[in-house]
Amino acid sequence: MIELTLAEIADIVGGRLADIDDAAAAATRVTGTVEFDSRAVTSGGLFLAMPGARTDGHDHAAAAIAAGAVAVLAARPVGVPAIIAPPAAGPAGAGVLEHDRDGSGAAVLAALAKLAAEVARRLTADGLTIIGVTGSSGKTSTKDLLAAVLAPLGEVIAPPGSFNNELGHPWTVLRATTSTDYLILEMSARHPGNIAALARIAPPSIGVVLNVGTAHLGEFGSRQAIADTKAELVQAVGASGAVVLNADDPAVDAMAEQTAARVIRVSRAPGTGIGLWATDVVLDGLARPRFRLHRPDGDAVPVALAVHGDHQVSNALCAAAVALECGADLTQVADALAGAGPVSARRMQVSTRADGVTVVNDAYNANPDSMTAGLKALAWMARGEPGAERRRSIAVLGEMAELGEDAIAEHDRIGRLVVRLDVSQLIVVGTSRPMGAMFNGAVMEGSWGSEAIAVEDAAAALELLRTELRPGDVVLVKASNSAGLGALAETVAADIAGDPGARHPGPVRDDAPR
Repeated sequence: MIELTLAEIADIVGGRLADIDDAAAAATRVTGTVEFDSRAVTSGGLFLAMPGARTDGHDHAAAAIAAGAVAVLAARPVGVPAIIAPPAAGPAGAGVLEHDRDGSGAAVLAALAKLAAEVARRLTADGLTIIGVTGSSGKTSTKDLLAAVLAPLGEVIAPPGSFNNELGHPWTVLRATTSTDYLILEMSARHPGNIAALARIAPPSIGVVLNVGTAHLGEFGSRQAIADTKAELVQAVGASGAVVLNADDPAVDAMAEQTAARVIRVSRAPGTGIGLWATDVVLDGLARPRFRLHRPDGDAVPVALAVHGDHQVSNALCAAAVALECGADLTQVADALAGAGPVSARRMQVSTRADGVTVVNDAYNANPDSMTAGLKALAWMARGEPGAERRRSIAVLGEMAELGEDAIAEHDRIGRLVVRLDVSQLIVVGTSRPMGAMFNGAVMEGSWGSEAIAVEDAAAALELLRTELRPGDVVLVKASNSAGLGALAETVAADIAGDPGARHPGPVRDDAPR
């Protein structure tokens, strides 16, 4: 964060000081990072006292100060130097504050948003370029590609993992300093208005919309409502900015009419009004795409991606369009994309064991679109390049959350898709009605018998895999994060090759943030 005194921060957020006098607050500067985990506090930092599922950050205020923080942003006095946030004026952080019983989290979150907005305003005035990315799927992968293609042009700040909500978004903004050239922000939504609110904190000069799918369909009610919410990003970009739209998605392409900014369309095919496109797309044996990247002036370069899945072509096109807008040339873009391997954990994270078993850990999140993309990548890896020996494929699938009344139909469709893609083995993890629909869909589509197996939980899936895996198999583990299959994939990837009796120390867990 840019350096600010505690007095300045209190003034920005409209808070009051506690356990520190005015003179000390005017002299004490935040020179470190802003953190909501007391274990991550650095010297000179600011600690955010947020309520959590297991503990309240207010209870860790003293530990944060002992670790080097100069103050705490809190909702009440905590016995150490603090800035006390005023009560939140309205709802804040609906997707973040499920454990906020007394409104303390909402107050701190609202103050954090004010602080981030002021920092973003000052840095933008000094030349910072803010890039916002949204879409029903692919945001994190595209964010990682963007960070890679912009790195040759200057200092880049991007969120780790999927820090894309009312807490992670302003937290990422506050990672930027006066030396930052590009700030990349993922922008997620659980309700209409969420993206517009995030955009007000840090108004983007470049917006990227990847796709409109069915993620959070249960929250929004319709695909059109999802499209309207994603369009909040393009509406937030001013006339001097630019928006990058994936023209292969009609709902995204239509957003060109909703922005005052200059529109850059990307596509997997040339066409009228397309500013960047790909041709000659092929995949290697691990489903890494290669293609030719074109722009309207006739320039073209070959691109070989280091990430996995045919769907990454559209993500790469969007990242390339942003880099070109920021001053890169095609060769720089191609080189950067070639070196941009998977960064964020549990998102098409591919590893191969000593016995040749390839594990695809894509268990951080799932919706019907990303599940389809993951299964297609699995089928390709099993089939391989022409002339390669076919490998046995195993899909270990958990529940796709937040699909509302479409949950049964969508899980049934995925079960049938597994059969149509000729996946060798389906392991359905979980006993909910949607998972029953996935299992039944597979059976009804292909009368598989033992080729479709339902197990109770991740531990049962692990035991089955340890019994059934053979050298050279390809395994996809995919589910919404709440299903807890990410640790399962990591355990399978780490197991002793060739020893089905090997045991991973400790229980199968998933401690990723939800």
